[in-house]
Amino acid sequence: MDKFVRKQGLVAPLDRSNVDTDLIIPKQFLKSIKRTGFGPNLFDELRYLDEGFPGQDCSNRPLNPEFVLNQARYQGASILLTRENFGCGSSREHAPWALEDFGFRVIIAPSFADIFFNNAFKNGLLLITLDDATVERLMTDVEQTPGYRLDVDLVGQCIHTPDGETIEFDVDAFRKYCLENGLDDIGLTLQQADAIRTFETRYKADNPWLFRS
Repeated sequence: MDKFVRKQGLVAPLDRSNVDTDLIIPKQFLKSIKRTGFGPNLFDELRYLDEGFPGQDCSNRPLNPEFVLNQARYQGASILLTRENFGCGSSREHAPWALEDFGFRVIIAPSFADIFFNNAFKNGLLLITLDDATVERLMTDVEQTPGYRLDVDLVGQCIHTPDGETIEFDVDAFRKYCLENGLDDIGLTLQQADAIRTFETRYKADNPWLFRS
């Protein structure tokens, strides 16, 4: 996965609590396990006025003009600001796949569902938990200021706002290390490739009867 050190991006506000994984990426799109191509169907039931299905060309589907991600001012947003308990519901890894494929790298909320929280970090998303009052203030600023952008510094664990405010956030040291180095579970395992090869060679030598053709 791509390394994450710092992200300066446009912010989109999803002013909604308890957004579950079926709303993030509906169940009919879970047949694929390619990890890519889910962006057009992110928040499918909210973004479009018709019913979506796998393999559909979304370019000509009728858009819901009321949904925030369809509004011109939020096109190209890479930071999602939302409410508490984001990512609740079933434990589908397709949810972070869809968010990242759409273009989001940072999600800010007062709280996240545990399984989604773990899945998101493993797929290169930075999830930032801030208190309700700070999220409320940011939500107001975003909605009142077209082109509102934030500067998210993972190394310094802080967010810089357009008016010069610095907001600090906590992040687990191991998750931070993985994001900074672009390491998912496979990447972490491959760091031990030499040790794995050494073990395999020794194991085959010690147990030759297991490898007779």
